[in-house]
Amino acid sequence: MINQPDDVRKDLDEVLERHAYTLDENRPQSVQKRYDRGYRMPRENIDQLVDPGSFKEYGALVVANRHSRMSDQELREETPADGLVAGIASVNGDAFPPELARTMVISYDYTVLAGTQGNRNHYKQDRMFELAERFRLPLVFFTEGGGGRPGDDNSLEPRVAFDTHTFTQFSRLSALVPLVGVTNGRCFAGNTALLACCDVIIATEGSTVAMGGPAMVESGGLGVYTPEELGPMSFQVPNGVVDILVKDEEEAVETAKQYLAYFQGSISDWEAPDQRKLRHIVPENRMRLYDMREVIKTIADVDSVLEIREKFGIGIITAFIRIEGRPVGVIANNPHHISGAIDSDGADKGARFIKLCDAFDIPILSLMDTPGMMVGPDVESTALVRHCVRLFNAGANVTVPMFGVVVRKAYGLGVVGMVGASALVPMLNVSWPTGEFAGMAIEGSVKLGYRKELEEIEDPHERLAEYERRVEEAYESAKAVNAVAGFGIDDVIDPAETRSWIAMGLTNNPQPEKRIKKKYPFIDTW
Repeated sequence: MINQPDDVRKDLDEVLERHAYTLDENRPQSVQKRYDRGYRMPRENIDQLVDPGSFKEYGALVVANRHSRMSDQELREETPADGLVAGIASVNGDAFPPELARTMVISYDYTVLAGTQGNRNHYKQDRMFELAERFRLPLVFFTEGGGGRPGDDNSLEPRVAFDTHTFTQFSRLSALVPLVGVTNGRCFAGNTALLACCDVIIATEGSTVAMGGPAMVESGGLGVYTPEELGPMSFQVPNGVVDILVKDEEEAVETAKQYLAYFQGSISDWEAPDQRKLRHIVPENRMRLYDMREVIKTIADVDSVLEIREKFGIGIITAFIRIEGRPVGVIANNPHHISGAIDSDGADKGARFIKLCDAFDIPILSLMDTPGMMVGPDVESTALVRHCVRLFNAGANVTVPMFGVVVRKAYGLGVVGMVGASALVPMLNVSWPTGEFAGMAIEGSVKLGYRKELEEIEDPHERLAEYERRVEEAYESAKAVNAVAGFGIDDVIDPAETRSWIAMGLTNNPQPEKRIKKKYPFIDTW
C-alpha cells in the first residue's frame, strides 16, 4: 500500500492528540471563566500580536510537576504547557524585514493554576531567555499571574527555594534586547518581579500589580486585603510603576506592537503634518500658556506619538515619535506643571528615558521651556540635589545624536539638564523666535542684581518704573534673536523649519555598528 501525503500515521496522530489539549476550543470551561471576567485567553493575545501563522511554540506538551497528586491525563487536561505559552514569531512583519521582525513572545496562562510559576514553568522560561540572549530576540511578556507556585512535587523536597536561574537570565537581557511587559488582571510576586524588569510596562485599567498578593500580606500579619486593593492602577500609574495605561487586552497588544516598532527601525510609509501650525502654538504674549504635546504632535509624523509615563513626573514629557519614518525619543518640558521647572520625579523620568533611547541607538529630541530646577525646601526635601543631576550624567554620556530646540524659556540649570549639561552637546541646537535665554528668572535676577540701585530710589513709583525698565531691558537682551549674537546655539529658526532641521540631523547620523556587547549593563528600572 502506497502512503498518501495526507495520511496520518498512528505516531503522528498521537502527537496531534497531545497538542489538542492546549487548544482553546478543547478547554471550554477555562475559556468561559476568562470571558466571564471580560478577559481573553493567552493565545488570543498572541494571535493578535504576531504575524499570521508565524508563531512557533516551545514546550507546548510540558505539564506541571505534580505527578504525585495528579494522573498524567489530569495533568494534560488541567495544566497544559505548565501555564506558560512561549515561542518565537514575527511581529510587524508587514513593515520590517524578517530579521527585524523576529520576536520572542511569552505569556503566563491564568487558567492554569492562576498563572503561577512552577518548576517546569521556570525551566521553560530559562530556556527561552537563554535563546533571546543568544539570538538577540526582542521579548514581549504577558505576565498576569500569582507568583511562585506551592504544591509542585519539588516543593516538598529540602531546598533553599531561590536556586533558580529565571530572574538572573531575564535581568541579563536588560539593555541587550527590548523587553516589553504587558499585564492584565492580577499580577503578583515573581510575575511582578519579571514585569518590573521590563523596559516598559503596559497595563489594562482593571490590572492590579503588587510584589505581594493577599495571602502573602495576610501571612505577614499586615492585614486582609482583596487583590484589587494591593496594587490598583489608581496609584500604580501616577507613582510611575506603569508606563502606559490602556483600556483592555486588545489595546494593550496594539500598544505593544507600536512600542516594539520604534526599536525595529525606520518605516517608509509616513505623512507629515502642516508644519506652519508650529508658528502659532506658542502665544506671542509670553505670559500665556500653550500645550507642549501639541508641539510634539505637530513635529512628529502623523499618528506616530506614543507617550511614556504620562501621569508620572508630569513636569517632563517623554514619548517616542517618528520623523520621516525614523524613530526618535522626545523629552520635553511641560509648562503646565510648575511652569516647566524640573523636580525630582521629572528628572528621574527624563534621565531613565534618555538611557533607554541611547541603549538602543534611538536619537533624542529635547524640546525646552524651563525656568530652571525647581527650588525651595519642599522640593529639596525630595533629594532634588541628587535626582536632578541624573539628567546631566545621562545626557552627557549618550552616543546617539541629540537635537535641541528651545521653544520658550531656557533658564539656568534646568535647561542645562535638558541638553546633556551643555548647549554644545546636541548635534544641532536651535531656538524659536519665542526663545529666552537667562541664568535664572529675569524678574528675580533684576531684583537681586540691582537691589542696591533700586533701594536708593526713594519714590516708590519711580522705583517701580526703574525696575520695570530694567526688566524690559533684560527681556530684550534675553530674546533669542538677540542672545544668538554671542553664539552658543546654532540658529534662531522659523518654527515651521524645525522638522527639516531634525530630518537633516537624522540623515547625517551614521548607522550604528551592530553591537556584540551591550552599551549599558542594564536599563535602570526606575
